[in-house]
Amino acid sequence: MKTKLQNPTPAELSPARFEEAMSRYAAAGLRGMEITKAIEAEVNEVLGRYETELQVNAEVKNSAFETMRDYCNANKKILFGKRRSIGTPHGIAGYRLGTPRLKIIKGTTWGMIIAMLKQKLPGYIRTVEEPAKDLLLADRNKENVAPVLMELGVQVVQDELFYIETKKAA
Repeated sequence: MKTKLQNPTPAELSPARFEEAMSRYAAAGLRGMEITKAIEAEVNEVLGRYETELQVNAEVKNSAFETMRDYCNANKKILFGKRRSIGTPHGIAGYRLGTPRLKIIKGTTWGMIIAMLKQKLPGYIRTVEEPAKDLLLADRNKENVAPVLMELGVQVVQDELFYIETKKAA
């Protein structure tokens, strides 16, 4: 049920139309909250009905997964000598490579690595330069910052946003 209401032309606007629109807006908001509450109640009821079964099912899956993983780990050379997976009537199990990542060797820190990269592979060091907008906003009224902002071609603006707050039903 989609209904598109036509907005009045400026000539049709009046305090009475404003009040009527505010009334419709508030009523639609309250009805929306009632519908959302009803949906949540029904969803919670259904989840409650299946909660125990879902929990037991998850435990069965986890236990079966651990058994299969342990079996495959114990027999990795035999099962996965030539292939990375094995098939059964119920599915496939195997090993796949994860996403490559860098891991530092014990006794090394990223700080040490950065220092060595600067010497040996400087093209692999990132340097990000960007304005500290949060600091500029915070200090915008300071006498040493305000004139420089204008000089730089930067202005602080605040948009005026229209809002409506409806009264909550008791």
